Amino acid sequence: MVKLSERLSAVSKLITPTLKVADVGCDHGYLSIYLLQNNITDKVIASDVRKGPLSKASENVKLYGLNDKIELRLSDGLTNYKTGEVESVVMSGMGGNLMIKILEESKEIVGSVKELILQPQSEIAGLRHYLSDNGLMIISESIVYEDFKYYPMMKAVHDKMNWDREVYYKYGKILLKEQDPILHQYLIAEKDYYVNLYSELCCQSPTENVIARLKDVEEMLKYNNEALEIIDSESEFEIERVIT
Repeated sequence: MVKLSERLSAVSKLITPTLKVADVGCDHGYLSIYLLQNNITDKVIASDVRKGPLSKASENVKLYGLNDKIELRLSDGLTNYKTGEVESVVMSGMGGNLMIKILEESKEIVGSVKELILQPQSEIAGLRHYLSDNGLMIISESIVYEDFKYYPMMKAVHDKMNWDREVYYKYGKILLKEQDPILHQYLIAEKDYYVNLYSELCCQSPTENVIARLKDVEEMLKYNNEALEIIDSESEFEIERVIT
């Protein structure tokens, strides 16, 4: 049996069981194999833009005897997929801007699937805004701490998302409403970082760049404090809708 990292294990838990899965950017194929071994799905199309990882994924798929259930495909994002082939698109371990590019280049495919499972490594607020602007609603979120890094992830479906505060896009409305302990840990660490950075900047000569950086840090601290106020005050009964 394949054993996943905590990050990929959390990603797998967001996938709706029985749906046909596209594992985009599959790397060595461990997530795909895990989904089959744990009966989360009975069909995966695992793709990567690079031949090297795809070759390694092919070896692993053969090793676990899953050739008939995992189709391996060379594809730049979703460009080598066809409408109706998959129902759940999973992307993890890549930047948020790359995810936006992939989704934007394959709108027909995106429009045909039931859900997106996304674990961005960066540009997270921008990705959440993109989903909202393109008729996709985040219905579940998770965050894990592994190897000294924080990994947020989300499930989105076709629906209207009415998040009315920027702080929700920065940190995740559901995570805040759920008072997620890992998010709380992240917020505390982030606040310490920006408070120390602000103190260091205040000791420097007030050049144009330093002044601009101070304003950026002040804005980040404003959102951080807002998030901490929400996570410390919200009742668990105020969560709007979470589907896992």
